Amino acid sequence: MPEYSETEQRPDALADKFLQYLASKGGSPYTERNYRQALREFAAWSKERRGVWPDWVALGRDDFRDFLRALGRNQLSRAGVRLRFSALRSFYKFLVREGLLSASPIRNISLPKLEKRVPRFLTVQQFEALAKAPLKELQTASKNKKVDASVFIRDAAMLEVTYSCGLRVSELCRLNAGDLDSSEELVRVHGKGKKERLVPIGLPALDGIEAYWKHVHYSPEPEMPVFFGHGKRHARLSPRNVQVRLKKYLRSAGLDPKLSPHKLRHSFATHLLDAGADLRSVQELLGHAHLVTTQVYTHITTERLKRTYDKAHPRA
Repeated sequence: MPEYSETEQRPDALADKFLQYLASKGGSPYTERNYRQALREFAAWSKERRGVWPDWVALGRDDFRDFLRALGRNQLSRAGVRLRFSALRSFYKFLVREGLLSASPIRNISLPKLEKRVPRFLTVQQFEALAKAPLKELQTASKNKKVDASVFIRDAAMLEVTYSCGLRVSELCRLNAGDLDSSEELVRVHGKGKKERLVPIGLPALDGIEAYWKHVHYSPEPEMPVFFGHGKRHARLSPRNVQVRLKKYLRSAGLDPKLSPHKLRHSFATHLLDAGADLRSVQELLGHAHLVTTQVYTHITTERLKRTYDKAHPRA
């Protein structure tokens, strides 16, 4: 699927206005990035097909059906197709809201259904091995050369907080010192769409933060970050930094280094449900807007119950 280069990009007032609207709503930067790319990709495809950039308001239903078929010919995954049309649907809802169209040309276009995927997660024992990895790595590294211990101490706390609170990586990086209430063992999480939620935080996570701050002589003001990047005092930790460091510790713990930080969130939800937590409570803790999003974790626990039943029940 063609894309237009940075030098070739033409200004597009409607698309820019839509993306500015997304940013003002406090949407995820990843969503904004993906939607921008989807609009660019459609525009490039349309230009290659017709020789002119698309007039968004003049496009019809057949144009988007043709685009859908083109994505299929390129053997794009079903998730990829749905992501692109999610961006286009949101864009056209915005245009309707702005009064530029009476109805969206994409409305009710049938899309391929997603394959059912069971979220990957760590077992409790695997997370324990992962949580110990940073300080083990520090111990090993210290034997060979002088190292910055603060990075490893920070990473140990970072893993504990992510798993303890079931955070998205963006939420972890946005945490401020003022969001922590150590006495009540609660943390205020800044989620998607500027939504906030209160989540319990475990003592290992709080102890990890305290050890990190003490080691780096950090007494942050309420608006300062809980974690900051290596060599960048008081500069906020980045999601990319979290991903890179996690891969290191996954390898150290003998786990799949391809696992993302989001798998700690999956592990959090799965372990709560396994221990008897109700689905509504887990939904609140994860900050899911819809219960159906949380229900994906019940597939994991149900399959496990079935295996246990088959092994244990005399009449299974």
